[in-house]
Amino acid sequence: MKTFGGEITIGGDLKVRRLGYGAMRITGKGVWGEPKDHAGAVALIRHVVESGVNFIDTANSYGPNVSEEIIAEALAPYGDDVVIATKAGLTREGPDRWTPNGHPDYLRREAEGSLKRLKLDRIDLFQLHRIDPAVPVAESMGALTDLQKAGKIRHIGVSETSVAELKEAQKYATIVSVQNMFNVEDRSAEPVLKECERQGLAFLPWFPLGGRGTPKHEALNTIAAAHKATPTQIAIAWLLERSPAIVPIPGTSSVGHFDENIEAGDIKLTAAEMSALA
Repeated sequence: MKTFGGEITIGGDLKVRRLGYGAMRITGKGVWGEPKDHAGAVALIRHVVESGVNFIDTANSYGPNVSEEIIAEALAPYGDDVVIATKAGLTREGPDRWTPNGHPDYLRREAEGSLKRLKLDRIDLFQLHRIDPAVPVAESMGALTDLQKAGKIRHIGVSETSVAELKEAQKYATIVSVQNMFNVEDRSAEPVLKECERQGLAFLPWFPLGGRGTPKHEALNTIAAAHKATPTQIAIAWLLERSPAIVPIPGTSSVGHFDENIEAGDIKLTAAEMSALA
């Protein structure tokens, strides 16, 4: 029986399993356009939920729009316990090209678009993908709180913020989650994680495996061999053990890789192994 690293409640009412799924990779190369195997992507998303994962993270910029549309094709109407998180705040000009856009009109328009693409009446978790340096945080957050008051989004999250930026955003909105890059190799977001722990916020690490391919931390191979696991599985297990606030969202376009990833929820690392990875 899979444990998914246990459960966490986001925002006081969204109870999800701690191993989620990041849906960036069900798009084309450079997170642009349709995937090579559309039917396979739909089947993967269905497999994700059938396997017990009930938290899926996406964004309007993935494709753009493609990831949200595939999720809806696969899952709508959604099961009662399935939580879909999406994001707005980046525009796309081409493969691997991302530009911040935190203008209120844009955020409102993209929230409406996400509702239609995802076939939802309300988005459970709507995240500001990036703080736009050209737009006051008060204006961006104001647009999201207006959407929340209108019943179009349930909770608000932020992504790629510092502790100072998080606290600034909290002047204008109730924030329930932060999504920053964090993994066994790159721990630069440690201060933000600690602040999330202090406040009881969920911390959603993107790039949870440390970048493309197998993580390079030298202790991973030794620990993986001891558990008869892969270094990637140990990297995920490390995140789950590192903090109860962490909800890893590893993404993949492969059913086999997905199955391998969620098996990491059953791996229990010892204090000595955590120390070796520190």
